[in-house]
Amino acid sequence: MTAEMVTGALVSILVERTIDTLASRFVHIFGARKHKKKQLSHLKMNLLAIDVVAFDAEQKQFTDPRVRDWLLRAKDVVFDAEDLLDEIDYELSKSQVEAESQSATNKVWNSLKSPFVTFFENEIESRMEQVTEDLEDLATQSNVLGLKKASVVGVAPGSSSRLTYTSLPNESVIYGRDEDREFVFNWLTSDTHNKLSILSIVGMGGLGKTSLAQHVFNDPRIDGKFDIKAWVSIPQEFDVLNVSRAILDTITDSNDHSIQQEVVQRGLKEKLTGKKFLLILDDVWNERQSKWEDVQKPLIFGGQGSRILVTTRSEKVAGTMRSEKYLLQVLRKDDCWELFAKHAFQSANPQPHRDFMEIGKKIVEKCNGLPLALKTMGSLLHNKSSFWEWESIMRSEIWDFSENESDILPALRLSYLYLPSYLKKCFAFCALFPKGYVFDKEYLIQLWLAENFLESPLHKRSPKEVGEHYFNDLLSWSFFQESGKEEPKHFMMHDLLNDLAKFVCEDICIRLGVDEPKGIPKTSRHFSFPTIGIVHFDGFGSLVDTQKLHTFMPTDWRMYNPFHRPWYCKMSIDDLFSKFKLIRVLSLSNCYNLREVPKFVGNLKHLRSLDLSFTDIKKLPDSISLLKKLQILKLNDCRRLKELPSYLHQLDNLRCLEFINTKVKIVPAHLGKQKNLQVLMSSFYVEKNKEFSIQKLGELNLRGSLRIHELQNIENPSYALEADLKNKPDLLELQLEWIIMGSSSIDSTKVGDVIENLRPSKHLKKLSVRNYVGKQLPNWLLDNSLLNLVSLALMNCTCCQRFPSLGLLPFLKKLEISGFDEIVRIDGDFHGNNSCSFKSLETLIFSNMRQWEKWECQALTGAFPCLRQLFIIRCPKLKGELPQQVVPLKILQIEGCQELEASAPRALCLYLRDCGKLHV
Repeated sequence: MTAEMVTGALVSILVERTIDTLASRFVHIFGARKHKKKQLSHLKMNLLAIDVVAFDAEQKQFTDPRVRDWLLRAKDVVFDAEDLLDEIDYELSKSQVEAESQSATNKVWNSLKSPFVTFFENEIESRMEQVTEDLEDLATQSNVLGLKKASVVGVAPGSSSRLTYTSLPNESVIYGRDEDREFVFNWLTSDTHNKLSILSIVGMGGLGKTSLAQHVFNDPRIDGKFDIKAWVSIPQEFDVLNVSRAILDTITDSNDHSIQQEVVQRGLKEKLTGKKFLLILDDVWNERQSKWEDVQKPLIFGGQGSRILVTTRSEKVAGTMRSEKYLLQVLRKDDCWELFAKHAFQSANPQPHRDFMEIGKKIVEKCNGLPLALKTMGSLLHNKSSFWEWESIMRSEIWDFSENESDILPALRLSYLYLPSYLKKCFAFCALFPKGYVFDKEYLIQLWLAENFLESPLHKRSPKEVGEHYFNDLLSWSFFQESGKEEPKHFMMHDLLNDLAKFVCEDICIRLGVDEPKGIPKTSRHFSFPTIGIVHFDGFGSLVDTQKLHTFMPTDWRMYNPFHRPWYCKMSIDDLFSKFKLIRVLSLSNCYNLREVPKFVGNLKHLRSLDLSFTDIKKLPDSISLLKKLQILKLNDCRRLKELPSYLHQLDNLRCLEFINTKVKIVPAHLGKQKNLQVLMSSFYVEKNKEFSIQKLGELNLRGSLRIHELQNIENPSYALEADLKNKPDLLELQLEWIIMGSSSIDSTKVGDVIENLRPSKHLKKLSVRNYVGKQLPNWLLDNSLLNLVSLALMNCTCCQRFPSLGLLPFLKKLEISGFDEIVRIDGDFHGNNSCSFKSLETLIFSNMRQWEKWECQALTGAFPCLRQLFIIRCPKLKGELPQQVVPLKILQIEGCQELEASAPRALCLYLRDCGKLHV
């Protein structure tokens, strides 16, 4: 790679494009005054002058504090330049829109140019000169520091370097830990007279303590040996109430809202008393014995043989918890090579070239047996296709400095250094979030979009696609890892990578009460504050210049957690808003005392993302129409919000509008004209008035989940067809609901045509149909076209006379059927006459089936291979056999089935009530 290809280490392609675009527009505005355009050219050249040495500075920052200070200063000045350009672009666009609204003639445009010229000369020109002067000073200082133009950097967007866009390799194998795994397993399963035993796995960061615990926790040999198994990641800021609540929530698979420690621990005691449990406490830092003793109070009531397995970096923690101690060691040489090769070569090249193997083994030696370093370096080198790139990384000076000089492992420093420049900003931004944070990919991409981090030379790709590309890149480089198998998937970042993110953006990304600016004062651009342990916000402190902030947001332990704790703003809301000038991302989600949005919110002309979720606002001020750069507006769970502003369609850049769980019933007119806008709404009420009828949905790009109420108000079935649900691939959950007051006036044919025309997209994952009164279910359900369904609920379909072949749905995990008054017999059609029907089904619920007499399920011996929960409730005429499971059910509940004489399937938990002669 030549030096000429080096771009974007500090200055993004977007900034360069903005300067070029503004320069061409300046020609039209300033005419003969060419020096105005030259000012932009000078600004661009000075930006590039420091950009070309920034890579060298990034490499040397880990060992030279002077270079580190220079780099932080350079980032600050580049931010100043970006803010300046953003302001010019806003005012210029505003003037042009005003001109076009007056008249299309050049005469009017020329008359409105003068206000912009005045603004530029009074507000911008002197600031531009100051930024240019600062850049020139930085260029001079870079020469004094000996910074050089880079010849090797991370890959620029659009280059041909080989990147993989897959998730992390399936870590079904844990390398070099067989003996460790067996030791921990034997400890867990050994006989003991103790009611509660504790073992701490102790080792340095990156050694694989969590991976070892995960593999033991998921070992199939553990199944059935404990009544309760729970995994809890412990926040670094250890709080007795929050840790106790996290344990309770994990055990009960729910979220406890109690703010009283006594209430939470009483609930925990009730759940654990007499139960043999296995509890994993991952990444414990607390060394205060009194705090641990408070957490332990309800845990001692567990049954005999209960175990707590702890992972920690500190031997003091093991002493604090009075636990046995197991010191984890580095990997052996052969195991190191296997782990490295797994990530470096993967399946694309199972027999790598001898030269690559030779240099790879030298790199493995430098990783000092640490699994995280081996995995990260392997992922880095997998994305490097040329031998000289491998050799350059192996010979890097960074290996020669110990991690003590910056507390960052050399392997991780190199991985960051060789990241493509456009990913470095995205990664560093994650320093705003605490260790152990659970990231939601979609929400993180939205934040990157609002911060203007997403850049791509491929104009055909949407910002969402670019963001997906970026995230998958970071995932393939092992900067993220999957946090579990649940859907939707969430992700975590290793603690040492969190440390790295904080190091490279120190003073720029600040977390209140955790990080304090230590270097150049008042350079912070991104600001977050925890809502765990802090229930109020009372100010920024003296080292943060709020006028420069780009980000203000609360953080919990899970990104966009609907159960975030409310926080109270001690400042008045007006004072808080007045602090911001350049803010791009503003989140006041869960702000307890936010009841009215100040009218001067319209002054925040740089604002791109506004989150007012879980607040008591009743309406939005008209001034929001001035936020022309606004891309994301979140109003979820604003329970007092009854209407949306009619002018939202005027926000041309709006891409995401969310108002889940509000009282909003009417979608603003013309909203569908914004083709790039995605709408996330929980409810839509069908009215007979055509202006607010079902056709409105056809205009909207819907995503997420939607419940359509009062479908009986659709007067013409063709209106339902205009809703165009089949062409909404991002709408993944759908509820269809009728309100039927009497059956005498029902036109079942019309109702059937309506539901037929509401055919959803094949991408639908969850479907609920309630109070449908047609005689048969729609063809799109009968023909099994919804192959991606994982959950289906059919409720109170009182007139339906047959079921579709639901057993053929390959991914269906939960099926609930209730209130089918016409069903007498369930036969092979329901199963699909397939010996492997319902192959993914885990939960099956039948209830209120008044006429159901027979279930023909015994002929299908291979049916329900994954069924774990079966509920049959209030089916008074049911007789005959029930499905018999090879693997016992976890839960079997049968109530109100007086005629049932069958043999009950085997189950670990059995609930029987009023169920005739059922044989157990």
